[in-house]
Amino acid sequence: VAVLMSLSLVGIDLTVLSVFGGALGVGLGLGLQKIASNYVSGFVILLDRSLTIGDMITVDKYSGKVTQINTRYTVIQSLDGVESIVPNEMLVSGAVQNSSLSSSMVNISTKVSVAYDTDVDFVVQLLIAAALSVERVVKDSPPSAYLTSFGADGLDMTVNFWINDPQNGRGSVTSDVNRAIWRTLKE
Repeated sequence: VAVLMSLSLVGIDLTVLSVFGGALGVGLGLGLQKIASNYVSGFVILLDRSLTIGDMITVDKYSGKVTQINTRYTVIQSLDGVESIVPNEMLVSGAVQNSSLSSSMVNISTKVSVAYDTDVDFVVQLLIAAALSVERVVKDSPPSAYLTSFGADGLDMTVNFWINDPQNGRGSVTSDVNRAIWRTLKE
């Protein structure tokens, strides 16, 4: 009270201080809004268990395995080992692709072109056998091969196959299937 009275006696208008105090309060409120939103989102994620440690997810431009879930942020480790700290608000308010929520099975496809004079039915059998020869390809859900289009240089075929360990990466198994297809077609 003494400070306020002395300020008014000196000639400082107290309405200026109230405007300054209001602006400071609004600034602090807006600044803390994101932090509070991340904390609330963290509690939502922890309580509804939509994400668990070990899940393979993609959110915005981040993709990888969930290694930590905290109240303010979640750590996502990509397949090349880079860890990203993602605010929990992004996981609650945006779309999240979870490759391992109810099942760890992931479908992958690769394409191959063969000459126009190729026996398509025979090539389909060869492509399926080549995909099945790769260790990581799931045998319970067998691969499939389809004639998808007529390309400029040949018949475009697509081979679909399933894996159940997406945390080990998709590129290596796709390469293994492509190499098995190459060996089979060379023979």
